[in-house]
Amino acid sequence: MARRDASGVASLRWAFTEVRVASILVVDDEAGVRDLLCDALRISGHEPEAAGDGDEALALFQLRSFDLCIVDINMPNMDGFAFVETVRQHEDHTPILLLSARDAAPDVTRGLRVGADDYVRKPFGLEELLLRVEAILRRSGTDTDEEQVYRCGPLAMNLDRHEVTYGDETLEMSATEFHLLEVLVARKGRLLTREQLLRDVWGIDFDSETSVLDTYISYLRKKVHREGFAPIVTVRGVGYKLVDNGTE
Repeated sequence: MARRDASGVASLRWAFTEVRVASILVVDDEAGVRDLLCDALRISGHEPEAAGDGDEALALFQLRSFDLCIVDINMPNMDGFAFVETVRQHEDHTPILLLSARDAAPDVTRGLRVGADDYVRKPFGLEELLLRVEAILRRSGTDTDEEQVYRCGPLAMNLDRHEVTYGDETLEMSATEFHLLEVLVARKGRLLTREQLLRDVWGIDFDSETSVLDTYISYLRKKVHREGFAPIVTVRGVGYKLVDNGTE
């Protein structure tokens, strides 16, 4: 199930002001999830259409073209894996984002192998999902031709190349480090609470004593804090924010 986050959806309009309207097919057998996703996509400026299962989605596919499909894996009649396989068998390269409550690595691997472009685990935050949607649209050429690059002082983050640089130096980052930095830099200058970061990066939407956030903030600081430049600021007892003029 998706988590409703109105503030997160609204901030997407700020983060992606140059996004072109995309036609997006939402396929999920849960009416509540379909409605929530369609509402969020409309708010973000896109044109969603909904289907309750793979068979219905394929019928819509024959009537019109789409810029992106968001497809649940666990559905009756035709599941998400079968839908992706059928679409790819017809040499259709429409980007597909899979949704699933499954968390097993083999399921993720299978989805990507049959032709999906990305995978999001339920429950997901709407802001995270919409960020992934925009990234896929950029890569597929549906969005503007310019690469999406975030900057913070000498730090640059190229989402299309999945690359972070400090000046002329490329910084090696794990997938989690990259995602955490993406969430911070997309809302540069804004305070993000611990709860927001745990939800958007790790999908933790309940009270937790986990130290995973502090651990990964420490990892990031070791890589991006240098030469007196320290953009990741701790707001004690609340959370973190990224700033241009942070100093040690």
